[in-house]
Formats: sequence, structure tokens, C-alpha cells
Amino acid sequence: MQRDLIPWGEKRQLSRFRREMDRLFERFFEGDWPWPFRAGMEEGTWVPSLDVSETGKEVVVKAELPGMDPKEIDISVRGDMLTIRGERKKEEEKKGENYHRIERSHGTFSRSVRLPTEVDPDKVNATYKDGVLKIEMAKTKAAAAKKIDIKTG
Repeated sequence: MQRDLIPWGEKRQLSRFRREMDRLFERFFEGDWPWPFRAGMEEGTWVPSLDVSETGKEVVVKAELPGMDPKEIDISVRGDMLTIRGERKKEEEKKGENYHRIERSHGTFSRSVRLPTEVDPDKVNATYKDGVLKIEMAKTKAAAAKKIDIKTG
């Protein structure tokens, strides 16, 4: 004999709650939303994921760009805005091969991110390894952290 853990009256409330949540998510993704909500929702579009970190002297951005040729990636910095652009090409489908599922994204992308501080555009170093683009940017002298000593009396 199996007994339900949720009382009968609460089951109806839980079902109603689930239907409302489903409708909420459907409406949320239907609209003409900007990134990140529409990213990857349409065929042929994608946006690389980014990590942004900061030390006392520099800002570091890591972007996931698997399967890309570094020559196909364009990086620009203006003030506190970093822009990464590129295109991941679609692999040619082989004749006689039946695809059951295609999830890997392709196409052009442009990703701009506001940095936590201004950086020196002449002191930017970018490396690409194992599908990860790492961009190290020196902060401007005005933005570099300066430690202030506290005098005791």
C-alpha cells in the first residue's frame, strides 16, 4: 500500500503552481528579449561565455571559444568596454550521414562587456589555448589600486 506524501488539497495547489511557473517561463522566453535570454535560442546564433576578474594591476577576461581559429577572433578595447567578435564556421555535413540531433552552435558573434575599470589599450595581451581565449589588460595608472596607509596617533 503506497501513501502519498502530499495531502490531496495541497496536490491541486502544487499542480496549479507548476502550470503558472510553466506559463511564466514560456512568456519570459517568447518576448523580444536582449542577450542573454535569447542567446542560443535561434539556429545559427551563439554567444561565448565570459569570466571577468580583477587584480590590483589588471583586468582578466576569459572567453570560451572552442573550435575557433584565433585568426578569426577580433578583440578591441575602448575605455572600459571590451568587444570580442568572430565567427565559428559550420562543419560540412557528409553525404549519406543521417543526423538525429545537431546542438553545436555556429555563426557570427559579437560580445561586448563593460570592464570594472578603464584599461590601457596599449597594454593588452591575448592568448588562446584549449578553446579558451584569455585577455589580460593593464589598468590605467589612474585606475590602478593604490594602498593608503592609516597612521595611528
